[in-house]
Amino acid sequence: MTTLHRASLDAGESASADAPRVGVLALQGDFREHARVLAGLGANVSLVRRPTDVDAIDGLVIPGGESSVMDKLSRMFGLARPLRTAIAGGLPIYGTCAGLIMLADTVLDAIEGQESLGGLDVEVRRNAFGSQNQSFETDLEVPALGHAPVHAVFIRGPVVESVGARATPLATLADGRVVAVEQGNLLGTSFHPEITGEHRFHEYFLDKVRARALAA
Repeated sequence: MTTLHRASLDAGESASADAPRVGVLALQGDFREHARVLAGLGANVSLVRRPTDVDAIDGLVIPGGESSVMDKLSRMFGLARPLRTAIAGGLPIYGTCAGLIMLADTVLDAIEGQESLGGLDVEVRRNAFGSQNQSFETDLEVPALGHAPVHAVFIRGPVVESVGARATPLATLADGRVVAVEQGNLLGTSFHPEITGEHRFHEYFLDKVRARALAA
């Protein structure tokens, strides 16, 4: 397994020199789970907590957690502005649950003063599936990832209420609500593939990271 820099995780062999350099925003939430998945897929993983960390990565994952806390901490630690600049510059970013909220251009039920980083041409609703004890699991059809369904776990997740012209839905629930979306190098899911052993979304994201690195 790849060594995870500045993380309290088991160290392992270093990734190859040409491995994609992927950061995981480590201000709050389940960043360690994402780091383990990415390392297992061969990425060179680092934890992003400072503005200078953004300069050293080819892609970023924003984990699940509490979006309002993540927003406050990103501004407190001076990360919000460089992250917005990175998004505008085409850095591949994958947001799960709270990470999707952070990437949304519009948060319909944001708390007072809450901001998002933006980039995804979508409107999302926080905690659309109720409290944590109303969490659920279901299988989703995701044609972009192949024929086999994706087993998805929803934990107080957001839902995409509206998808703008620049974004593309990747998966919906049976009732038609959008729970996965992409736009260029940006990817977002309402659910948590990092905790189910379902790694195809992370692989899909790493393909974006590699493609951009090759084009640079």
